[in-house]
Amino acid sequence: TNRECASHMLRKKLPFLHSLLSPVSRHVGHLTGHQYDVIVVGGGHAGTEAAAAAARVGAETLLITQKIHTIGALSCNPSLGGVGKGQLVKEVDALDGLCGRAGDWAGIHFSILNRRKGPAVWGPRAQLDRQRYRDFIQSELLSTPRLTMVEGSVEELLVTEPNPEEPGHHRVTGIRLGTQSVVLTTGTFLSGSLFVGQTTSPGGRIGDAPSSAGLSHTLRERLGLRTGRLRTGTPPRIVKDSVDLSLAKLHLPDSHPTPFSFLNTHTHCKPEEQLPCYLTFTTPGVERVVRESLQLNCHIQQDTKGPRYCPSIESRVLRFPGRSHQVWLEPEGVTSDLLYPQGLSMTMPPDIQLRLIREIPPMRRAEIHTPGYGVQYDFVCPTQLSPALQVKSTQGLFLAGQINGTTGYEEAAAQGLWAGANAARSALSMPTVTLSRTESYIGVLIDDLVSRGVTEPYRMFTSRAEFRTSLRPDNADLRLTPKGFEEVGCVSSVRYQESLRVRNSLQDALTALQALFLSTSSWKKKLPSVPISETKSTLLTGLDLLQYNDVTFEMLASAFPESLSSFMEFAQRLKIEAVYKPHCDLNKKEIERIQREENMSLPQDIDYFSLPVSLSDEVREILDRVRPSTLGAATRLEGITPAAVVNLLNYVRVTEKKKETHRNQRQQEAQRDEELCANSASLPQ
Repeated sequence: TNRECASHMLRKKLPFLHSLLSPVSRHVGHLTGHQYDVIVVGGGHAGTEAAAAAARVGAETLLITQKIHTIGALSCNPSLGGVGKGQLVKEVDALDGLCGRAGDWAGIHFSILNRRKGPAVWGPRAQLDRQRYRDFIQSELLSTPRLTMVEGSVEELLVTEPNPEEPGHHRVTGIRLGTQSVVLTTGTFLSGSLFVGQTTSPGGRIGDAPSSAGLSHTLRERLGLRTGRLRTGTPPRIVKDSVDLSLAKLHLPDSHPTPFSFLNTHTHCKPEEQLPCYLTFTTPGVERVVRESLQLNCHIQQDTKGPRYCPSIESRVLRFPGRSHQVWLEPEGVTSDLLYPQGLSMTMPPDIQLRLIREIPPMRRAEIHTPGYGVQYDFVCPTQLSPALQVKSTQGLFLAGQINGTTGYEEAAAQGLWAGANAARSALSMPTVTLSRTESYIGVLIDDLVSRGVTEPYRMFTSRAEFRTSLRPDNADLRLTPKGFEEVGCVSSVRYQESLRVRNSLQDALTALQALFLSTSSWKKKLPSVPISETKSTLLTGLDLLQYNDVTFEMLASAFPESLSSFMEFAQRLKIEAVYKPHCDLNKKEIERIQREENMSLPQDIDYFSLPVSLSDEVREILDRVRPSTLGAATRLEGITPAAVVNLLNYVRVTEKKKETHRNQRQQEAQRDEELCANSASLPQ
């Protein structure tokens, strides 16, 4: 099986993993004789996906990180996926990324969130074994052709004059080493500061070397980029044996784990080997400790924006006084003796942290292994990026992950893959590519960032996608794998061929269902247990019947084995396709309209203040500041009125018509010149 094959391959790699990492861990200075197409800075979720994607596209790629052994580390929560986030993992996997397969290997508790709602908003999620996840990522990177990994810090970027034939005021050519493209995935390490109580120290993650302020200075002063400051935090790690789990509510995983990866039919962890999670709640004592210690907590007193959707316990208490808040006690690994208290991110002094957690019944005698802490870090305002995640004003520079103002592993991985693929394409003299918000959650994520910017750490939700009934977890392979292979070049032939097999099989199955054309009375005889109304003498297809809540594909295959039994492996996918077909059909016109608008490009050097179009000063200022790449992106900017969109649309149409006329004239002139040359050559000498 796929699981057994993957297990065998990884077991062969892992015994040699740590012995291989030592010689790979070379200092940047030793590589001055090498030439790389793409250099990726940072070894987190964005950096690993960026480096792997760049190498898959065909670029000689260098990944630079402070510590080789922390590549692929889960800095905060030991989990992957969730509502909105699980969709991103599935899409990254469909583009041949790493995190989905790593989640299937390292998962120890799988569940589908939101299952009571429709499949379009289901959230695949898994608790992870930290060590297994890190080992898988490192193993994959070590076996990736054209990818080199080294330890080092990046103090500044090499900046030169731009290519006059391309937009931009600068060109980044490397970091002491020459290169064509650089991808920055600095996470929380860009001028990062750690906070515990009233103590502050430079750094992006506890236990790692302080981050460099030089790179932030280069971005801000040398390249003229607008930057901001954000914050996040992490909870203390609790000694598992010191917690009375009998006082918490047991939460079991799904009995049949659902893999993230479309290439896997099973997860590495067997169903019976999965570990449970536990749910408990805060008490009034927790609120009392928070309020009594506010003067000892400098991080919470800062006005730097933190994550609204994953706030610290201090923020939750202050925002919602008198409430009881959920705390999930999650395992950190199969052999780990630690628990991760999801919902208890805090930055108060360690002794106060111990007082607080002991106010929660299961943790009355709990011991802290590592205290919680806060991080503040710089980010680059993402409206300065193109949809390819390239800095508009700087050729060859791409950004991904928390440096763009996002939060979460999944958001970082999605950006990393797309930035890495485009950095490679740019370095190899191929045009960059974009993803529409009509075709993927990754497209929604990037469009929100580059069009609207952020005022707080950005997190993905299904509600952010207008066409979520089409952008489902189950069909990410059909939506993205062909594009990844045919247009981007980041998908392997093996995955591409499998996606074609699935697509063709699903289409054959849907055709077979539509060919089953019976009256309601005939269907009633075939499926007597299904409440089918016979009052209307209408004809229904098998696809119509599959839209009924009480009808499964298995039931139809049992009634019509000769035409449907060969498609049993796609039973759930066919049910979902049938349920959402009416919704997807209704969305088609709106999707086509948006795609037309996104195909209308806006020149990056356009002078909006002198544009001969009826636009208010406010609209001109917004357009000049953000510089949207397309008319579609402009329509989604806050403050852009419908009238402004119409006037821009007319301008784009007139401009495009003039360009087309000019192109036609040049082609005609060139054709006349060729004919004259041909005629003169035929004259006798």
